[in-house]
Amino acid sequence: MGIFESIARLFRANVNAAISAVEQPDKMLTQIIADMRTQLVRAKQQVAAAIADEKRLEDQTMGELREAEEWERRAMLAVKEGRDELAKQALMRRNEHVSRGQQMQMTWEAHKQETDRLKNSLRDLNDNIEEANRKKTLLLARQRRAEAQKRISETMSSMSDKSAFDAFARMEEKIEQNERQIRASVEIDQEFSGDALSNQFKQLESSAGDATADLQLSQLKQKMGLVGSGQAPQSRQLAPGEVASDPARGLPAPDASENKSET
Repeated sequence: MGIFESIARLFRANVNAAISAVEQPDKMLTQIIADMRTQLVRAKQQVAAAIADEKRLEDQTMGELREAEEWERRAMLAVKEGRDELAKQALMRRNEHVSRGQQMQMTWEAHKQETDRLKNSLRDLNDNIEEANRKKTLLLARQRRAEAQKRISETMSSMSDKSAFDAFARMEEKIEQNERQIRASVEIDQEFSGDALSNQFKQLESSAGDATADLQLSQLKQKMGLVGSGQAPQSRQLAPGEVASDPARGLPAPDASENKSET
């Protein structure tokens, strides 16, 4: 059983080394399995030698028992021939072979039991190595997951002081301040640059254009029948010299040319 004890010690040593050197667990686990397979080969060789010894003891035991039977047959032959003295000698030789055969059979049976235990241990070792090989992939996946969780934890810890988020907030405030300054500059330029009187007339002309558009829209709706004809048309701008009509009397405004001829 010494080979299996040495394999167990080697396995424990390799596992301890793998735990200490967690920087490269994949290489360590692969090396552990490779070392265990190497020891398994040596164990198979030693178990095979033990089985060979057990077979040799079995053959020697069976040989002694066959010799005992052979000398018993010879003793019977001597009795038939009336040679009792020779038959006694044959029986004494038979007893010697029987005695050695019995001793060897006891040794063989004990060795056979030990060999059976070695074979069972060898099968268990082979099963354990195969199980370890199957678990290696799972262990490596768990190791990678643990490393990822560690990196995430370290990243979150480094961001716990909110320095990065504070930097974003300060940058956002700076950009908004720049936008406000740009709008203020444009407003100042529009209000205080150029001829102020011309700017005021431009605003009036823009308002007049809006009123004209409203009048045209009202006329279009009336033409389409969307506005009743009884509704009063919106006021329009008067031409130069034109006098507004009197809606209370229903009289049209006098023509400007007639006013000129009278004068």
